[in-house]
Amino acid sequence: MFGLFSRDQLYENLTGPAFRQKFSESRHAVLVDVRTPGEHRSGTIPGAVNIDYMSPNFKTEFLKLPKDRPYFLFCRSGNRSAHACALLAKEGYEVYNLKGGIVAWPYN
Repeated sequence: MFGLFSRDQLYENLTGPAFRQKFSESRHAVLVDVRTPGEHRSGTIPGAVNIDYMSPNFKTEFLKLPKDRPYFLFCRSGNRSAHACALLAKEGYEVYNLKGGIVAWPYN
């Protein structure tokens, strides 16, 4: 209905524990914080690179990255990273979204 739920989704939305486990088990995985640089500086998941989804250069910057690695994306709530995952999956990237955003990341 209205395209809100699609069986053709090209990426996975993962809960915090599932996201962390899949990330830790993936070879050459890249953790990407798609929040703004200011949000990223205020605190992020250790090891995450920052590529701002709101930047007009987001797609250009991301397309410089190799497609032979899995990318694990997150933002504050999971909304921006879900949009980024949808865009990047269509470009052929293997991407995973942290459902619920950075607050869903299990630090323990």
